[in-house]
Amino acid sequence: MIKRKLFDQLVHDLASNLFIVITGARQVGKTTLLRQFLEYLREKNSQAFYISLEDPDFLNLLDNHPKNIFSLYPVPKKGKAIFLIDEIQYLKNPTNFLKYLYDEFSERLQLFVTGSSAFYLDTRFKDSLAGRKKVYTMNTLHLSEYLQFKNEEKLAQLVKSVTYDHLSMDKIPAAYGRELEQHINMYMTYGGYPAVALAETEEDKQEILRELVHSYIKKDVLESGIKNDQNVFNLLKILASQCGGLLNINSLAKVLRVSNTAIENYLYILRKSFILYFIQPFSKNIRSEIKKMPKVYFADLGLRNVLLKDFRPLDLKQDKGQVYENFIFRQFLDRLPNEEIKFWRNQQGSEVDFIIQDAFACEVKYNLDMVNPKKYNLFKKGYPEVPLKFIFHEKRTPQKSNKDYWCL
Repeated sequence: MIKRKLFDQLVHDLASNLFIVITGARQVGKTTLLRQFLEYLREKNSQAFYISLEDPDFLNLLDNHPKNIFSLYPVPKKGKAIFLIDEIQYLKNPTNFLKYLYDEFSERLQLFVTGSSAFYLDTRFKDSLAGRKKVYTMNTLHLSEYLQFKNEEKLAQLVKSVTYDHLSMDKIPAAYGRELEQHINMYMTYGGYPAVALAETEEDKQEILRELVHSYIKKDVLESGIKNDQNVFNLLKILASQCGGLLNINSLAKVLRVSNTAIENYLYILRKSFILYFIQPFSKNIRSEIKKMPKVYFADLGLRNVLLKDFRPLDLKQDKGQVYENFIFRQFLDRLPNEEIKFWRNQQGSEVDFIIQDAFACEVKYNLDMVNPKKYNLFKKGYPEVPLKFIFHEKRTPQKSNKDYWCL
């Protein structure tokens, strides 16, 4: 079975004394990852045990006292026991559970735990557990992982070699170019949920995505305490139609006829459920620059497309530029922390799509013919120390070699 990129990191963390927390959206493969890790540990003759807290018996037992875990599986007299605990957010007090076991038994056990929906972790973790835990976010499949799921190991390795500071396929042999482009276009249409990637027909992919929207997102919404789930779905549809746009809470509140506070609550749940990502504006406190409103992107384009009921091929979409920009955002996100990805815009509407690590800028265009370097003279004048790159998907005119133009 194909292993996710995070698997190797978990193996590396066995040498750590920290507890490991893996969070991320539902159905991205966290449980599968834990089970693969369990199999690996048992092959190494480790004392490893798996517990799912969706089982009410296990949940009640561990809610009563953290020490009850040893009534399920005793700690070995020699070496460490490794507990893999799925859906830790269902505990009444996960902070107390982890803190107690770490402080009392860290020399004899190690925990690897998963948690869907980070709003649970925010509300139920009473302190940061600094020095005791390491947290990973698991998103839907990276492009390289998607290619592995499609049995394209060579293409996957080529994509893995692409770095955030040169996000281009120009070093990939031309013989692979057409095949890779076809996979990228499918990835931009159906996204990277593992079950979707493995589905054989496009009808099956669409049905799985519909189920994800109506079952799993609804579950997050209801469990968060929001009573009107239809408002949340309506908000998602609006944001799907304008991904990569500025997040204007006042405007959204007026359209949906709810309060600004309600919109803020919905956005909090959607962000903490790893459905949406925000990026913040970059500025030097120049008056004319936007400083507060973030831009919003979807964590998975398949989810975005099912909300709009639009699975047309990319070149037939009217909003293919938005889709491609969201795809490029994911490429940066898969290589960098979210906070290292920003954008620039002034109040007159001039914009650069991405500012990476405050070190270089990227403007995204679906095809090369749409690039007009003169439009960005204001940014170049204000930030001469921040070089500007152009990323494009299609080129309809011959392109001379230029280090400032990246084709992906």
